[in-house]
Amino acid sequence: MKPTIIDLFNQSVDKYARLPFLWEKIASEFTPTTYLETKRLTHLLAAGLLSMGVKAGEKVALLSEGRNAWIIGELAILHVGAVNVPLSIKLEESNDLIFRLVHSESHYILVSGGQLKKIRAIIGSLPLIKKIIVFDEQAAYQPNEISLRELQEEGTQFIQTNPDLVVERGKAVKPNDLANISYTSGTTADPKGIMLTHRNYTANVEQALSLMNIPTTYRTLLILPLDHCFAHVAGFYSFMASGASVGTVQSGKTAMETLKNIPLNIKELQPNLLLSVPALAKSFRKNIESSIRSQGKAINWLFQAALKLSYSYNKEGYNKGGGLQFLKKPLLLLFDKLIFSKVREGLGGKLDFFVGGGALLDIDLQRFYYAIGMPMFQGYGLSEATPIISSNGLKKHKLGSSGYLVKDMLLKICDANGTELPPLEKGEIIIHGENVMAGYYKNEKSTAETVIDGWLHTGDMGYMDNDGFLYVVGRFKSLLISGDGEKYSPEGIEESLADNSSYIDQVVLYNNQNPYTTALIVPNKEAMKRYALQKKPQVDWSSEEAKILALNKLQSEINEYKKGGKYEGMFPERWLPAAVAVIGEPFTEQNGLVNSTMKIMRVKVEERYANRIESLYASGAKSIENKENMEALN
Repeated sequence: MKPTIIDLFNQSVDKYARLPFLWEKIASEFTPTTYLETKRLTHLLAAGLLSMGVKAGEKVALLSEGRNAWIIGELAILHVGAVNVPLSIKLEESNDLIFRLVHSESHYILVSGGQLKKIRAIIGSLPLIKKIIVFDEQAAYQPNEISLRELQEEGTQFIQTNPDLVVERGKAVKPNDLANISYTSGTTADPKGIMLTHRNYTANVEQALSLMNIPTTYRTLLILPLDHCFAHVAGFYSFMASGASVGTVQSGKTAMETLKNIPLNIKELQPNLLLSVPALAKSFRKNIESSIRSQGKAINWLFQAALKLSYSYNKEGYNKGGGLQFLKKPLLLLFDKLIFSKVREGLGGKLDFFVGGGALLDIDLQRFYYAIGMPMFQGYGLSEATPIISSNGLKKHKLGSSGYLVKDMLLKICDANGTELPPLEKGEIIIHGENVMAGYYKNEKSTAETVIDGWLHTGDMGYMDNDGFLYVVGRFKSLLISGDGEKYSPEGIEESLADNSSYIDQVVLYNNQNPYTTALIVPNKEAMKRYALQKKPQVDWSSEEAKILALNKLQSEINEYKKGGKYEGMFPERWLPAAVAVIGEPFTEQNGLVNSTMKIMRVKVEERYANRIESLYASGAKSIENKENMEALN
């Protein structure tokens, strides 16, 4: 019999009863909760849910910052045979929350005090909701609200009269029963509800642990939102299965305050492994480099020299130290002792490695962390695969790749006609295994288009090398398509333009069978302003002359990739933007153009700026000096 999440949890409690499982900082320090105590609290909350009448198969939504109550809340929901609908705390717009709660047919909501106001604002639009359980004590409660403390008291009474019911309900749960309905970030109008079963999760935990070893002494700090599939599997469920422990970031009064707690909490908890996304990794690197610079020119020079030597020795990780490279080892050890070890102390001093997901990690970022002794290994997956498909790890890695495949999963690379391709040829990544979702909730059409004969069509483009490493190179379904039908993945050009130019923050390329490729560019206005004033100090930024100077600088940055430029030949010139629309506001989560893993939602950007894109194919549009572009710089 394949295990459910409840089986996995009980096995770990039996093996690791007295070991810490959860770490939480409420006041001055992190305090542990053992596996056995976690089970007691889970059964107490599950009994409370049963006392309220929660039935097997009912949907219970969970909206909260990361904390013990989140993890115990999900375990309790699953113990009564119900289905958790995890919701992102970044969902600000009432329509986003209303859609998910109505579409999922949720009857109950577990919510933190910090998120309660969102639910109160929309409760009139949620006729199916029977009860709202509030994690934090409130001065006053509205109808249908109950505090977690009160529900736990009801659970205590329920267990006294029904001592075996929680265990019986847990045993009745089958591996193919739904555990979660996890909503996509939504690259189209309506997000899809990804149905994930207990076996999807336990299979993916088994698969994840085939790539990495997690000792019982390991700790992680979950800096990704817990509604993320990645945080679920690579975070608390893989750690739970291994007898290791997980901490959550101390919640601040605001989102910004919580963000500021991350580096402090890392130092306090001293994690051995962290899960990250590129945006966080870049932020950590900036902080490290800023700290080094603040220590003076000599230290900065030494740090840069150490990095350079380490890069040349490490190469892509799997091929480090070959030939005469061993001669560099003594100097590297010295650099490590003098500099890199001090850098590592800033992240707790015990961090063995990161695993990065959510989006592709820049290889320079991977080389940087590898050099300072805290490798950041690229992984790959998607929620529809629960989510882990591949990852690099300490045992086996190639920097620049998306890693080695998990066990007990089939993968093939296919062209647009579905023909399987040999190694080194790019095509769509298609997988088959017990980690493939049960489908999209109430959306048979999308399910049928995505899972065909048990094979999940990821929509991502990649290839396998001859050593069994997967390389993900972009979206298979988000391609540039020229007028003659040739296709090209835009991500490499977009990332290079943004990474190599201080004047460009974000880029989306567009070509849908058009005469040439165009670009929507979000500029770094401050950098452009500095450039214009440096060139002509007497010119006011509000003037047309200053804007033209800045726009021509932006054009020259793009021209660096064309003939005669310093990046000539990096990309085929036909796919470089021939016309540019400068966008006045950044693509963000707040305006709905970036999802929770910091990926730009291409379809929504194209819809929002359809008129600007259309104007880029009009006569004379190739000149960057146009009224709309100048207005965007105001």
